[in-house]
Amino acid sequence: MKKQPNIVFILSDDQGAWAMHCAGNEALRTPNLDRLAENGVRFDEFYCASPVCSPARASIVTGKAPSCHGVLDWIAGGNIDTDRYPEMANHSRFRTRDRAIEYLEGHKTYMDVLAENGYVCGLSGKWHLGNNAEKKKGFDKWFTIGAGGCSHYFDPDVCEDGVFSAPKRYITDLITEKAVQYVGEFAQQEKPFYLSVHYTAPHSPWDESQHPKRFLDWYRDCGFQATPDLPVHPDQVGTCPVGDTPEKRAENLRGYYAAISAMDEGIGKIMDELGRQGLLEDTIVIFTADNGMNMGHHGIWGKGNGTYPQNMFDTAIKVPLIVRMPGGEKGAVCHQMACQYDFYPTILEMAGCPFEAEPMQPGKSMMQLIREPRKEAPDRVVVFDEYSRTRMIRTRRWKYVSRYPDGPDELYHMEDDPEEARNLIGQEAYANLVRELKAGMEQWFDTYTREETDGRKYTVTGSGQLRRCGEENAFDANLVYFAPH
Repeated sequence: MKKQPNIVFILSDDQGAWAMHCAGNEALRTPNLDRLAENGVRFDEFYCASPVCSPARASIVTGKAPSCHGVLDWIAGGNIDTDRYPEMANHSRFRTRDRAIEYLEGHKTYMDVLAENGYVCGLSGKWHLGNNAEKKKGFDKWFTIGAGGCSHYFDPDVCEDGVFSAPKRYITDLITEKAVQYVGEFAQQEKPFYLSVHYTAPHSPWDESQHPKRFLDWYRDCGFQATPDLPVHPDQVGTCPVGDTPEKRAENLRGYYAAISAMDEGIGKIMDELGRQGLLEDTIVIFTADNGMNMGHHGIWGKGNGTYPQNMFDTAIKVPLIVRMPGGEKGAVCHQMACQYDFYPTILEMAGCPFEAEPMQPGKSMMQLIREPRKEAPDRVVVFDEYSRTRMIRTRRWKYVSRYPDGPDELYHMEDDPEEARNLIGQEAYANLVRELKAGMEQWFDTYTREETDGRKYTVTGSGQLRRCGEENAFDANLVYFAPH
């Protein structure tokens, strides 16, 4: 392998760790992800920094907590200067006027460091961290979605280097094709390359009109036994398609599975192009997701903001991670706990880039775990998550969820109760444990939080961030609970 390897970082959208065939979901067809796992290391205890897209994505690229970088909810305002693109005025995503905001201004990304160290960097897919149309520092190639995500898989607004178009094509295919094109172009250069491939799959919508029939047909008669069929959670919000009838449940899961299989096929095409270009032995491939997803788990449809107050169930915070290192371990599963904060130092170590961690970056490199996935790592026993006033500490044995200022809080024994069915909070036998977990959690957040972006200061309903923290009406306060049919 070259002194500086190429790196392909593939990110899915709203994919729980449970949603891969190689993770035990036998009904789900993911042959290319399975092959990636067979040729690399799969982590089964990897967690997002926040169970919603934009905060998690910001934490991946900056190595900082949401309460540090200030992206506390999915970005509903600040995605794009709609007035600058009159040619897109008739597109559904441009009918609401918006002005671009650089939410990560003042925060360095690892792509920036890679570029400083000789890498050529490209993006194909979703950015959704503000001012999406404008190429970010460190990138040479920039193909993305102006509005952040897609409300219709066959009607995306795509932007390459500031030029918009609205092709009536499946967005998963467009992202794959551009990624394959970029690999081919990078292969002609001497520099090592980094490529982010950020799919919108398998984010909703999931109805029949949203995905190619051939993938939907794979799941036409599926019973979806991998996901529970439960009554809708009492805190379910009304912003996610809810599977409250047998027909709606099947439609949601069929579309979700089809979106994953379509993405998996695209990943296979990217791997094939790396092979055609003779790059497989010089390229590290990473696959992960921005956050997890409840698809009926606990009666919830949605991620952390599928409920209000937000939930921190493992199905919402645990995400897939597969790392294929040329010459590295094959077919191994790492059971050590790690988190998205760890990507920043890991990727820079992979690339051989000298850097000094900032005081507000809590991550640790995962390279030792990737090299020796079966070895115990005693220093990796805690992860932390946040979504506004909901915060969590997770050890191998325990999970404590704290909601500021007055609860409701939760405590689960994760070894005895992995389904998180028995909330032990309030029981006197665990009072000292709760105090200890709460103190450890608060100490961690005190260390990695900036006062002006402290998530506890803001009412974040999960309906979207409109402006920077501290500005008037920074968050959409709308909150609608699900009303059963």
